[in-house]
Amino acid sequence: MPIRSLLCFILLISLSGCASKRDVDDFNIRVEDTFQTAIKDNGIKLFTYRVKYAELPTLEQPHMQRVRQIERMKRSGSNKRSIYQPDLSRWTEQIELGLEKTIAMTGYCREGYLELSRIIEEGRGEIRGECNDGATDADISKFADNH
Repeated sequence: MPIRSLLCFILLISLSGCASKRDVDDFNIRVEDTFQTAIKDNGIKLFTYRVKYAELPTLEQPHMQRVRQIERMKRSGSNKRSIYQPDLSRWTEQIELGLEKTIAMTGYCREGYLELSRIIEEGRGEIRGECNDGATDADISKFADNH
């Protein structure tokens, strides 16, 4: 059962209150996300969280972001990161926050999770994981058909 982020984030903001220092409003990029679950016969609970831009940025935005990034790097004297590699730290934070809020809202991983894989690129991301807790009968009835 895909959860669309625009509605999800609005709902999550209202449910989460001040539980976290980071908030969805900290990010100015609208996204769409999906949360897919899979419960194996042995009770292992897996998930895949995917995110992408809801709207493609205008041509001006990425260019101005690059200009600001290059200026920051010049001021800091940083040679560690190539000026041709985008800074994905804020986008990564947004994806992690979306996953955190989605898991909290759905109650899927009650005892946390182990991250199995992660792909973060400009405009899209995917995190796959396995819950630390096994599936209960309630989990099976609620999430079993969510492939």
